[in-house]
This record gives sequence, structure tokens and C-alpha cells, in this order.
Amino acid sequence: MPSDEPTGNSNYALERLRSLLRSGTLEADGRLPTERELSTTLGVSRRAVRRALEVLEAEGRVWRRQGSGTYAGPRPDMLSEHVGSLVAGTNPMEVMEVRLRIEPQLAQLAAVRAGTKDVERLYELAGRTEQSTDADSHELWDGALHRQIARCAGNQFFLAIFDVINRVRQDSTWQTIRQRARTAAGTAPLINAQHLAIVDAIAAHDPVRAGEAMRRHLLTLQESLVRITSLDRQEADAEKELT
Repeated sequence: MPSDEPTGNSNYALERLRSLLRSGTLEADGRLPTERELSTTLGVSRRAVRRALEVLEAEGRVWRRQGSGTYAGPRPDMLSEHVGSLVAGTNPMEVMEVRLRIEPQLAQLAAVRAGTKDVERLYELAGRTEQSTDADSHELWDGALHRQIARCAGNQFFLAIFDVINRVRQDSTWQTIRQRARTAAGTAPLINAQHLAIVDAIAAHDPVRAGEAMRRHLLTLQESLVRITSLDRQEADAEKELT
């Protein structure tokens, strides 16, 4: 190790760590060497390494997981680590129960707080949902419309809760069931009309009408899901009898 390396120099450690992050030589999961290893490799004190890592963490260049180590990149959305278990542990009917408790209130708040540009965006998204010609596109624009309503409510905590619901809705199994429910019940035209009724009520700044329109819309979806899941159960029971 060269004797002229500035041991204990936090700025030196910071620049060397920046170079390490740019090098692309880290492990596949982005984990950095331990502070002890970095101290030895860089020829600086562990205190200098720790200070440099604090700067990089503040910049969003690294993040730390207690008991595991330091990783390159911004701290991941912790929700992402739990979405899989949320999806596995719930079902569409439970999701609809939560939506019925939350989204009518979001529509009411949106009717109070949405501005002109917000309403224009809602009409645009409702139109794109109606024009969708396949299940994937419909789910995309339907989710965007409902999230815009949640955003217009102007409550960040409500929006965070909605985003949890929306992430579960993005599961492929959920999307398949929803598409089957729409097709089997022939509810697509009704759903499009209900979307427009919700947006009209928000545009009119009528929270009571907006909340009721959203509630009717979600009840329509819930009834369709009940119908399709009942059919699935009957088919499964019939197959058991045959075997």
C-alpha cells in the first residue's frame, strides 16, 4: 500500500467510492464491501469510510440495510418487497371491500379540490379507458383514471393507501379475473358510462354525487366478480364429482 495515500481523508474516500460505484465491478445485488474491507482497500480509516458513505446515502447513491450491508443505488420502495406476499395473501373480493371503503371518499374529496386541468385529465383518461381494445390496455388506463381521482383528492396519505391497492390490482391473476368478469357480464359499456358519471360529478364539484357514482361503479365491479367466482366454484365442484 503506497505510503503517500491520505489515510483518514474523508474527501479522498468519497471520491474513491464514487469511482467504485461507477466501475460496475460490484456484486450482482449491488452490495458494497464492508467498511473494514473498504478501509483496507482505500487505505483510509473506517471513520473516513463511514463519513463518505453517509454523504453518498444522503445523495441517494447508496442505501443501507441493517445486518446486511450497504448497496448501490437509491433505497428501494419497501412496499415492493411485500407486494408479493400481499398478492398471495388476499383475493379480488377483499380488494373490492377495501376499495368500497376508500374510493368513494377519494371521489368526494376530488370533487372539492380538483382544478380545471385536473378535470381535463380525468376526461382524457376516461376516454382512453373507453377506447381500449384489449385487457392490458384497459387495465392500464382504468388504473390511471382511478389514481388520478385519488391524486385529485389532495391527501398524500390516502394516495399512499390507494397505491397499495393499485399495486395488488396489477397482479396478472387479478387482471385476468377482472377481464373475465367484464366479458362474461357484458359490463364494459356500463363501466365506461359510470366512469363518465364520476368525472362529471367531480367536474361539477358535487362531492355527494361523486361519492355515490363511485360507490355504484365499484358495486357493479364487485357483483361481476361475485358472479365469475361463483361460476368458477361451481365448475370446480362439478369436476370433483366427475373424478
